[in-house]
Amino acid sequence: MRKISILATAIATALVSSPLIANEQAATEEAKLERIEVTGSRIRGVDLEGTQPLVVISSEDIRNSGASDIYELLRDLGQVRGGSGTFSTSESGATSTSTPGGQAAASLRGLGPASTLTLINGRRVAASSFAAGTQNFVDINSIPLAAIERVEVLATGASAIYGADAVAGVINYILKSDYEGAELNLSYGNSTASSNDGRANINFVMGRQVAGGNLTVFADYFDRKMLTAQDRSFTREPALVSNYSYLPKGTPNIYFNSARSGDEIGSPDCKTDFVTTEFGEEICAYYSNEDDVLVSPFKSAAVGFMFNRDLANGLRWNTDLFYTRTKSTAFSSPAPIDQLDDSEGAWVQEDALDIFPGVTRDSNFIYFGNDEIWIDPFFSPAGQRLWGFQFDARFNDPRTIEVESEAIRFVSSLAGDIGHWEWESAILLSRSKSSQEAVAGIYNRYKYHAAIAGELCQDGSIANYDGFDLTCASGAGLAGVYNPFLQNDPTNEAILALAHEVPTRDGRSTVYGWDARFSGELFEMPHGFVGAALGLELRREEITDTPSLNARARPENDYLVDVFGFGSSLSAASRNQAAAFAEIYVPLAERVELLAAGRYDHYNDFGGTFNPKVGLTWRPVDELILRGSWATSFRAPSLTQAGVQLRTTTATYDCSVNQTVSDLYCDGQSFTSSPNVLELGNPDLQAETSESISLGLAWSPTRDTTITVDYWQFDHKRLVDTDMTAMLARTATDASIRHCGLVPQGQIGIAYNPDVCAVTDTAGLRIDQQGANLSEILEAYDAAFNPRFAELPLLRDHVIQLENVGQQEVKGLDISFKHTLDFAGGRLGLDIDWTNYLSFKRNKAGSDEIESLVGTYRYPRNIGSARISWRNDDLFLGLTALYTSSYEDDISRLRRRNIWELEDLGELNEDGGRNVASWTTLRANIGYDFDNAAINFSIDNLLDRDPPRVFGSARGFDSINHNAMGRSYRLSFTYFF
Repeated sequence: MRKISILATAIATALVSSPLIANEQAATEEAKLERIEVTGSRIRGVDLEGTQPLVVISSEDIRNSGASDIYELLRDLGQVRGGSGTFSTSESGATSTSTPGGQAAASLRGLGPASTLTLINGRRVAASSFAAGTQNFVDINSIPLAAIERVEVLATGASAIYGADAVAGVINYILKSDYEGAELNLSYGNSTASSNDGRANINFVMGRQVAGGNLTVFADYFDRKMLTAQDRSFTREPALVSNYSYLPKGTPNIYFNSARSGDEIGSPDCKTDFVTTEFGEEICAYYSNEDDVLVSPFKSAAVGFMFNRDLANGLRWNTDLFYTRTKSTAFSSPAPIDQLDDSEGAWVQEDALDIFPGVTRDSNFIYFGNDEIWIDPFFSPAGQRLWGFQFDARFNDPRTIEVESEAIRFVSSLAGDIGHWEWESAILLSRSKSSQEAVAGIYNRYKYHAAIAGELCQDGSIANYDGFDLTCASGAGLAGVYNPFLQNDPTNEAILALAHEVPTRDGRSTVYGWDARFSGELFEMPHGFVGAALGLELRREEITDTPSLNARARPENDYLVDVFGFGSSLSAASRNQAAAFAEIYVPLAERVELLAAGRYDHYNDFGGTFNPKVGLTWRPVDELILRGSWATSFRAPSLTQAGVQLRTTTATYDCSVNQTVSDLYCDGQSFTSSPNVLELGNPDLQAETSESISLGLAWSPTRDTTITVDYWQFDHKRLVDTDMTAMLARTATDASIRHCGLVPQGQIGIAYNPDVCAVTDTAGLRIDQQGANLSEILEAYDAAFNPRFAELPLLRDHVIQLENVGQQEVKGLDISFKHTLDFAGGRLGLDIDWTNYLSFKRNKAGSDEIESLVGTYRYPRNIGSARISWRNDDLFLGLTALYTSSYEDDISRLRRRNIWELEDLGELNEDGGRNVASWTTLRANIGYDFDNAAINFSIDNLLDRDPPRVFGSARGFDSINHNAMGRSYRLSFTYFF
C-alpha cells in the first residue's frame, strides 16, 4: 500500500482513508477496513489526504468549543465569516424582511446561505419553508449538535460532485455511528452581566449491538433565554441622538402638514425628553434600541437514531432518522400608524387634544399652547365625513410572533460489493414545516381607524353608516371613540384591543430523493489504480408558504394589507430533478494525481446544466503537497424565487450609488430608504453560475508541524434578486414603469403620489408620459406644493420582479499553522488560522459599475484566530484569541443630520469617513476527564470587551461580525455509562 504522508496526521486519523490496492495481499487487508468517503469526492478508498482544502471540526473540537448549537460551533470559522451571509437569531424579526424567527444559516465566503450546500452524511436537507427574503436556506438550528460526530467544510465550488447550491462549497455534518456505550451531557451557560441570558442543554447518546447491528440513539433539549438591547449598557442608549424616528410610541406627534407653522409638534405627554430635529422642531422621538432583541428566546428538542447492520451476501444496511422541534419568539419595533390608504400622517378627530389643559378650538384651528393646528375634513372607514388633524405615531407594543418549526429526516441505504467495486443506493425524505402566529403588536387598519371615528362595535366589527346613523349588524353596541393621545386609560385601551389581529403563516418544504452510487477501480496504471465513482440521483422538491388572508395584499383591496406593518409571502412551487455524475482519480505519475468530475443536472422548470471540476495534486516530497482545482457551479433559482405569487415586503434603494436616484428621490442626499413593495416571482429566472479556482499547498516539515496556504476565488454571476435602485434609475427614461397612483394589476413599476401627476414639465408632459423630463417635473412639483424634501413623492406598493441582476467576485487566502510539542507530562499545541479577503467586488445596486467591498461595512479584510492548548491523558487547557480587522463605517448611507452629529462628535476623519476599530476577544477552556465522566468549562470574551462602535448600523454595532453578549461562560458535565 502507498505510504501515507505525515501531513495533517490528526486529520488523517479522524478521516481514515484506505489507500489504493497495490497487490492481492493488500486487497485482502483493505477489505477489513471501512472505505471512507470524504467530503469533496465520491470515490471511496483513495488516499485524498491533503489534496483539497478541507476543514474538519472533530468530535474533540466540538467538545472543547463550548458551543451549545451548530451556529455557535461554526461562527468563528474563517470560511463562514466576512460579509453578511451567515446569520443567527440575532437577525430574526417579526416582519417579512427579517430572517425567520428562531432560525440560523451558514454562508461560506460571504456569498449567501443559498450558495452554501448543507449535507448530512453526504445527502441533502430540506430547506426552511420560510425563506430569508426570497432565498431558501437550510436552518442549521434544526440539526441537533448531539448527533454530530464531526463537521467537514469544503469552501470551494462543488456542483460537479453534489449538484445545485454548492457555489461557495459544502458543509457536511457527519452523524455518529457504531457508537458503543452511553453518555449523558448536562450544560449551562450565561453571561456575567446582571441580566438572565441563560442557555441550558441536556443530551443523551447511547449505542449498543441490537438485532445483529449497531443502534445509536440520541435525545437533545436546548433552552436559551432572550437578550435585549436594554440588557447591555453598550446598546441601552442610541449610538446617535440624531438616529431618531418621527413616529413615537406612547403619545403621538402632530404631523407637520397639520401645523400652521409647517413644523412637527411634540405632544406634551411625551415619555422621554424632546429631540430637536434638523428643522429646529421639538418632537417626541423613538429609537429602535428601545425594543431591539439581540438574541431571541429559543427552545429545541430532538430525538433520533442511526442503525447499521451487515446482512447476508455482503450487504450493508444503514438507516438514520431524526426529528427536531423548535420554538422561538421574534420581535420587531412597534408598527407605524399610517392613514387608511397607507400614506403617512394618520387622521384623528378634532377633540382628541381636549384632554390637555388650555386647548381651545374654533372653526379653523385648534390652539395648542403657542401652536395652531389646522382642522380639515377626512373620511372614516364607514364613510363618514369628519373633521380633525393628522398625527405621527407607532403602536406601543413591539410586533411579536411565535414560531414553531419541525424537521424530520429519514435516510435508508443498502450497500454492497461487486468485485473491487462498491455500490450504494438510498432513499431520502427530508421535511421542514413551520408555523407562525402574531401574538402582539399587530392591528387591523380598518378597525383601528374605525375606533378613532367611533365606528367600532363591541364585537370588533365595523358599524354601518347610512348617512345619518351608525349601526352594528350583529346588534352589538358601539365601543366608543378611541383617542391615541390618551394613555394608560383602561377604557381607551379596551377599545384599541378590539382592533388587534392575529395573522398566521404556515409553510412546508419537502425533499424526496433516490440515488445510486458506484465506486471502484477501472484499471491499473504504472503508478497505481485508476479509481472512479459514478451515479444517478432523482429528487423532487416541494415548498408552500401560506399566510392568513389578513396578512396578504389583494387586488380587490387595492393591495392594502388588512393589518399595519406586517408583510407576507404567498408562494407554492415544486420541481423534479434528475442528475448523472462521474468522477475519476488518475495517478499520472508517482507523485502527480488527477481528480476530475462532471455532473449533469436537469430540472423540469428551467432546464439542464453541466458542471465540471478538475483537480491536480503534486507531491514533490512526502512532506509537501501542491494542489489546485478549477470548477464551475450553479444555484438553481430557489422554489420561493420561482414560485412566489405575491410578496408584501419592503425594498431598499440606495441613494449613495446612483446620482439620478439621489437627485430625483433623495433630496440629493445619499441615505437608503425602504418603501413598501409588492414582489413577484419569475418563472423565467436563469440559474446563478459560478467559476471557482483554488490553489494551495500543505507542508509538514516535521510530524508535529503542518502549514497550509490556499488561494481561492469565485466569479459568481446572474445573481437573483430585486433591484429597487435600478428600477428608480430606469424611471428617468422609461415611462412604461411610471404610474400615477397604484400600479395596475399585471404590470410592474413605480407608483407616484397623484399630486405629482398634477404638474408637468416645460413641454407640458406628465410624469407617466413618454419623454417627460423628471427633473423639470420635480421643479414644478416643488414650486407648486413646497414639500419638506425636494424629491418626487412616491406612493406605495411599487411592483418589482425578481431578476438575474447581479454579479460578485471574491478572492482570498486561507493560512493555517498547526504545531505540537511533546513533553513528559502532555502535549502543547499551537494553532493559527487566518483568512485574508484580497477582494470582494460586486456590482452597485442599479448599476453595472463594480464596487470594492473589502474593508467596507461588514466586510473586514482579515479574520483570524490563534489558540494555545495543553493536553495530557486527563486535562485539557486552551486559550484562543479571535480577531476581526478594522473596516470602514457605513457613513455614506447616513442622513445629513447623522453626518452633522458625527462631525460635532469629532468621529469623522479628514476625508469625511470613519473606521470601525478592530476587535479581539479571548476564549478560555479547561476540561478534565475522569474515569467515567468529563467536565468542561469555557469563557467567551474573557476580558468582557464591548464590540466596536458602528454608526452605520441602527444597533450601534455590527451584529454579524461582532456581538454584544459580553463575557459569558458555559459549564458542561458528561457522564459515561
